[in-house]
Amino acid sequence: MVHFLKIFVVVTAYIGFLTSAFAQEKDYSNFIEKIDNIFSDISKQSAPGCSVGVIHNGSFIHKAGYGMANLEHNIALGGNTVFRMASISKQFTAMAVLNMAQDGIINLDEDIRTYLPELNDYGHKVSIRSMLGHYSGMGDYDLIASSYEGEQAEDSANLRSVAGGPYRLGNEDYLTNDEFYEVVKHIKLIYPPETKMVYSNLAYYLLSILVEKQTGLSLRQYSKKHIFEPLAMNDTLFSDNGVEIIKNRASGYAPREDGGFKIDMTNLFIVGDGGLHTSVNDFLKWDQNFYKPRVGKNPAELVKQLNTPTSEFKFGENFYANGQSVTTIDGHRAFAHSGGWLGTSTYYIRFPDDKFSVVTLCNNVNQSPSDHSKAIAKLYFDLER
Repeated sequence: MVHFLKIFVVVTAYIGFLTSAFAQEKDYSNFIEKIDNIFSDISKQSAPGCSVGVIHNGSFIHKAGYGMANLEHNIALGGNTVFRMASISKQFTAMAVLNMAQDGIINLDEDIRTYLPELNDYGHKVSIRSMLGHYSGMGDYDLIASSYEGEQAEDSANLRSVAGGPYRLGNEDYLTNDEFYEVVKHIKLIYPPETKMVYSNLAYYLLSILVEKQTGLSLRQYSKKHIFEPLAMNDTLFSDNGVEIIKNRASGYAPREDGGFKIDMTNLFIVGDGGLHTSVNDFLKWDQNFYKPRVGKNPAELVKQLNTPTSEFKFGENFYANGQSVTTIDGHRAFAHSGGWLGTSTYYIRFPDDKFSVVTLCNNVNQSPSDHSKAIAKLYFDLER
């Protein structure tokens, strides 16, 4: 009798668990159909497009590829397609730098020239923290001199003029990290540090040099050891080799004026500000590290630090937290960042209070992954109301 009661209790509890689990499941078919409509203008057989992952409570509720990864070989986009992430790379670089600080290798409030003395003498202290938050005073390497104001225009971070001509930032030449550093280490500040926020790819590139100089590992090697391997992100890397083969990589495209598409690939294989390559499948693992941290000797503290804005400065209405814009969309707190460079356009948005995220990775620069992702989020929150 006692055994029967035990069995009865266990079976009843299990049935109750299953009933509860099934009760929590939702029919997302209409939601998914509406997502498909967002990408309905992409030809599935003859155009590049986007891979999309919609995440809730640690799992995909929708994952799909819309369009082609490679037009020459008729390879479709999918969850395992590897994209160049452009500026979404910055939050990974920031994680590496913050992990180094947690390990006592660097001090975030120290002058960058303490660790990289070969840099131009800026005449000001430029802290690592200010570089993470885009208020270091550094300009950018891909802007023309006329983009800057006043006396700094002559000393702008224009790689083309500073280099004296041989380097081009399109798809004509390949640059090594060392070649690039030899040029940009001489670039001066364009405004006094810690006075305002100006987005700087240069600062994040220099953080990759910081990682290398202080650990003896390239950013590629360091992030693999300390971030990607702990998270089992096996298809993710900082690609610092312009001629390497990356399995499942999407080719980049741009529309031609006369119709159709042309190949649009970069020669720039420096890392830090960009250069990360990953897939929608692997991005789920990165997304879940914000809820169940696994990176660093104190993972929870490291994630908390990554999500904390570095200063009171803002981009418009939004604070900036180590490669993430902290914002509010339709009343929901969100962390987001876009990425764009030749042949790639990306967007990742995470709503931590809702445990909901969207990552949209496109190999057609004519697509707007930020618009697509926000439209998907709106559909989801409308469904939840």
